[in-house]
Amino acid sequence: MSILDRAQSRSGSSEEATLQQVITRARRAERLGYRRFWVAEHHGVPGIAGSAPAVLAAAVASATTTIRVGTGGIMLPNHQPLVVAEQAATLRALSAGRFDLGVGRSLGFTQAVRAALRADKKDSERFGADIAELLAFLGGSSAVTARPQDGGRTPVFVLATGQGVDIAAQAGLAVVLGGPALFRDRASVLERYRDSFRPSPWWDRPYIVASLNVSVAETTPDARHLLLPEARALAVSRTKGFFPALEAVTGHQLNARETGLVEESLGSAIYGTPAEVTRQLADLHARTGADEFLVSGGAFDLEAQERSDEMLAGLVAAQARP
Repeated sequence: MSILDRAQSRSGSSEEATLQQVITRARRAERLGYRRFWVAEHHGVPGIAGSAPAVLAAAVASATTTIRVGTGGIMLPNHQPLVVAEQAATLRALSAGRFDLGVGRSLGFTQAVRAALRADKKDSERFGADIAELLAFLGGSSAVTARPQDGGRTPVFVLATGQGVDIAAQAGLAVVLGGPALFRDRASVLERYRDSFRPSPWWDRPYIVASLNVSVAETTPDARHLLLPEARALAVSRTKGFFPALEAVTGHQLNARETGLVEESLGSAIYGTPAEVTRQLADLHARTGADEFLVSGGAFDLEAQERSDEMLAGLVAAQARP
């Protein structure tokens, strides 16, 4: 069980405070026994302070000692593969080998962001070639070797949808799947990945990370309430074109389309009491055979999020006992 924190801002709080809260949560995750703590890349998004995953991952690594730290992910269309390889190799060296490199192919959220990044659609279309270059730089098989030398020791994960799954399988990399790939299209996507996987220096077998929003609370309504601020922010992003800071859920009524989008978001999440979440996770594992769960989902209520993290870690510990 691992955590992905997108550094989502909260109404009434500064972005500086948001970044410090990421560090605090990472320390707590390490204390609770989570396997990994990852950060993400979002550019020009009003409600997200996490724009530089390599920098934020370095801060998390310096504040922790045992938990694995990674990016979920660095978006290759926005960067030169050599620069990403150098960042990964440096982070691995500075963290005593605790760094994971998760990469994706997403473009910027708006045209203005894409223009500022000097990225467009054709950049995402060369994702497979970028992956090949990245691995060559890390593994030392290119004319240029990333330094400090990595020797292919940094685990590489692909945040995959559609063609990304095939690219991950052909390159012999772990895959991170969420959304429809887990709940609607899982059979074809997961079977395709496993069947076409080629062992590599990075992974000798298929490795699937299931990424989804999870919240645990004393009651089911409380757990659902914890996920509502992000679900509402997502609804705003799809109806008004921007992702806002998380806000406390008030009596503000949503229109029919926004309500539908909120329910759609909650429909691909797992939430409830400890017993309910245990059953839902066990069912998802039985249906997907995932090797690992990557828990995402930002909450406005930091205390409730802390309790959720603690209860979820307790569930995992209980399942591990004979």
